[in-house]
Amino acid sequence: MFKVLVSDPISDFGIQLLMDAPDVTVDKKPGLSEDELIGVIGEYDALLVRSQTKVTPRIMQAAKKLKVIGRAGVGVDNIDLDAATKSGIIVINAPDGNTITTCEHAFAMMMALARHIPQAYVKTIQGTWDRKSFVGVELRNKTLGVLGMGRIGSEVAKRAKAFGMEIIGFDPFMTEERAEKIGVKLGTVDEIIRQADFLTVHTPLTAETKHMIARPQFEVMKKGMRIVNCARGGIIDELALVEAIDEGIVAGAAFDVFEAEPPQADHPFLTHPKIIVTPHLGASTIEAQENVAIDVSEQVLHILREEPFKNAVNMPPVPATVMNKIQPYFGLAEKLGYFTAQMSKGPLLEIVVNYSGDLAEVDTQPITRYIVKGVLRQHLGSDVNVVNSMHLAKVRDINIIVQQSSVAKGFTNLLSVTLRTNEEERHVAGTLLNGYGERIVQIDKYPVDVAPEGHLLLVKHNDKPGLIGSVGTLLGDNGINIATMQVGRKIVGGSAIMVLSVDKIVTAEVIQALKNIPDLNKAKEIVFF
Repeated sequence: MFKVLVSDPISDFGIQLLMDAPDVTVDKKPGLSEDELIGVIGEYDALLVRSQTKVTPRIMQAAKKLKVIGRAGVGVDNIDLDAATKSGIIVINAPDGNTITTCEHAFAMMMALARHIPQAYVKTIQGTWDRKSFVGVELRNKTLGVLGMGRIGSEVAKRAKAFGMEIIGFDPFMTEERAEKIGVKLGTVDEIIRQADFLTVHTPLTAETKHMIARPQFEVMKKGMRIVNCARGGIIDELALVEAIDEGIVAGAAFDVFEAEPPQADHPFLTHPKIIVTPHLGASTIEAQENVAIDVSEQVLHILREEPFKNAVNMPPVPATVMNKIQPYFGLAEKLGYFTAQMSKGPLLEIVVNYSGDLAEVDTQPITRYIVKGVLRQHLGSDVNVVNSMHLAKVRDINIIVQQSSVAKGFTNLLSVTLRTNEEERHVAGTLLNGYGERIVQIDKYPVDVAPEGHLLLVKHNDKPGLIGSVGTLLGDNGINIATMQVGRKIVGGSAIMVLSVDKIVTAEVIQALKNIPDLNKAKEIVFF
């Protein structure tokens, strides 16, 4: 008989599957302190939480029987994932349970914004019958720009089509074929902000997406745009948005999220007559709360019964003998994926992974997950992890091919990553020197020896005398110090690459100046985490 502890308030309906299981006993004990939880956790096989319970290393150390921790929701910030992994405890969440409710909230905000519903409501209940001040706009025949065409963005697009809207979508992983399938026209961020009447964002918050809509975008934006953000605070520059509304560029905005939550009492969104706000209610429906609990309950039952499961957010248990052999490659694998993703241009179609040498003889699935995580991290940030990476690739129609070869081209082991987009194919290979020194040993067709760390400058050029000196001079003139440099070429005088390790960020202006050097074809900064 398996014992399951529910330590946060979760409705019986959400955990009915566990309560009805003949081989499971469920105890509901919400509100336990850390010490109280430590005192009882040793007798349980599974723990279900929402956000209140903080699952600490001390709790997991006392959880001698615990096989799984289920989070009835998406975020797992209240669970120490490293401690869970070290203890062999699987942590699962419910990444799909909030899709529809967040989509519907975004659409509700869009409708409220178009028809001034909150403002009209307040004035009406205050005793003023004012119809002239709240003339709205129809959604029909308007253009909706959707930044982020994942699960939620795609659902928003479906509903917008039912309202007679034209949809322009942006997503770094979406292909023309998939866009056509769901009736969306693909566009760049710049095209969307110049053409859209309404804009809704559904991307993770990453270094790449932070303030992706800011003053430069507002300056070229279609006048009268209305903006909705039910994704993450920080994607849109809040102060720049207020200025754009006051200047008449943006007609209004509706936000469910803030850069800092809860916002300060003097936040300009809270008093602006053209901005609608809600307190992060995207996932707050009865159905969503029940759905995430149902999803997690189902996966917990699968894990307890040793059946196939999904939605784990940490590394599943691996036999110790295999783990000892593959674990040193995890960091290298993620960096190879991240490196290749930064090199590549165009929507991603396929990831090809090749294991050569001794690695071809063991189960390398965990390493593959790290590679895919690195690839997707470029655009999804912290929303991707070593287990959900495969799921996120699948829902984006990214094909993953794993190959093995006993020949490692002079290395004991070699990891190769090839990304195929609708525009190009890029290739990176790496290995561990002496079992621990991470090295990139091939970029496309060029042999190199590069440590994947810090700031790298990748330059493609023609192998001509003096070009290396021109690059070094330009960087020096801009105060950029070169730590190391590697040149890879196949034949003298042909095409070549240069990989420079530099001490600080290379600005866009310096990159452009490098591209202006004769016989220098491409320049790209690669930044490691």
